Amino acid sequence: MEYKKIHIDDISFFEEVLGKKYVVTDLEELKGYGHDETEDLSFPPEVILKPRSAIDISKILIYCNEKKIPVTPCGARTGLSGGSLPVFKGVSLSIERFDSIIEIDKRNLQATVEPAVINQIFKEAVEEEGLFYPPDPASKGSCFLGGNIAENAGGPKALKYGVTKNYVLNLEVVLPTGEIIWTGSNVLKNATGYDLTSLMVGSEGTLGVITKIVFRLIPFPTKDITLLIPFNSVEKACQAVSAVFREGITPSALEFIERDAILWTIRYTDIDMSIADNVKAHLLVEVDGDNIQQLYKDCEDIANVMQKFDCGEILLADSESEKRKLWKLRRSISESVKANSIYKEEDTVVPRAELAKLLKGVKQIGVKYGFQSVCYGHAGDGNLHINIIKGEMSDEDWKVKLDDGIREIFYLTKKLGGTLSGEHGIGFVQKKYMDIVFSKKSIDLQKGIKKLFDPNEILNPGKIFL
Repeated sequence: MEYKKIHIDDISFFEEVLGKKYVVTDLEELKGYGHDETEDLSFPPEVILKPRSAIDISKILIYCNEKKIPVTPCGARTGLSGGSLPVFKGVSLSIERFDSIIEIDKRNLQATVEPAVINQIFKEAVEEEGLFYPPDPASKGSCFLGGNIAENAGGPKALKYGVTKNYVLNLEVVLPTGEIIWTGSNVLKNATGYDLTSLMVGSEGTLGVITKIVFRLIPFPTKDITLLIPFNSVEKACQAVSAVFREGITPSALEFIERDAILWTIRYTDIDMSIADNVKAHLLVEVDGDNIQQLYKDCEDIANVMQKFDCGEILLADSESEKRKLWKLRRSISESVKANSIYKEEDTVVPRAELAKLLKGVKQIGVKYGFQSVCYGHAGDGNLHINIIKGEMSDEDWKVKLDDGIREIFYLTKKLGGTLSGEHGIGFVQKKYMDIVFSKKSIDLQKGIKKLFDPNEILNPGKIFL
């Protein structure tokens, strides 16, 4: 696809629609909008547009569709797959001014919000009303809800409560051709036509620009307890995960953390913590609900399971300060790894009972290709974040051999019944691996959906598919 470069007449049109203040061509700001949290990639746009209404976005998309100008929606730019990078330059369409919580409907346990509301701010707002929005990605203090929908974000509590798609009832969306639609209805059951709402969730900004969101909410669980459980064997820690569920226990979170992940995080942060020399991995487990006695019973049952896999002394953190410390540790891992070395992060997911095989295979592949890896993730739902560390690997091997190593990891993941991404999406960096998990026919069907929504392929081009 050949796209039009932006000229002064295009800038004049955008300024007419938005006003000069919200049409940005400053080089430094363009550079800032050219990257997210994906490695060290940089693709500055030609212009940044900051609309405030669906009508504004409609006018922009109608114009860009006619002129064949690429438009890349972006939010907080916290993504890890390059989904908001304007790889064909053109327009970076920022939704940052769409930052209102429009309504919290306690009567129907629903909320209507705009896409630039920060996840944590929304969570706190509904908690004040005794309600709960569970999805809690690691970047919850900065990521936008619109981006969470684009990537179908999860987080630790996805284990018990589900991911973003489980809470989206309806969306207002501007299509690439300029039409403004609602995708569904504000009801809990809907068997009316194709499910356009679910299609939009996880579509990575390639099918439309979200301008309003209707979420379902649930009652807020008032109590929780956190356990930190050490193991002297990585394999046994992984095996213990599926055993918990076979005993009929459903924690609200169950995280796997490899030894190096904790050590690097302690060095990077101000967290005061020590690890015995024989400890190779930890499981971080949370239970929640409204009955504290039942939660203690759950913790006792979990401890009994863990002891069958030779765990060490279990730390029960029932004070708020201890819980905050442990969750700060978990949520700081990604930044800590990034600060230590050049790296690539993969977001594999397998059936939880296959987690030990995946982890063992990743280490063997690392030895074969000469790279280290630091692994952690949402073990309870089989979602393993694999941080591949350049370390002593030569620049040439990093450029040439690494792709073969990643491909081998993904082939292993598929063999174990898994897939490429659990919550980070495909975006720009993973699209070359889609042939591993999809047949040509499956990819063609998905490309056909994209073409139907976006006939001139102007919206977030260069993502998901080669």
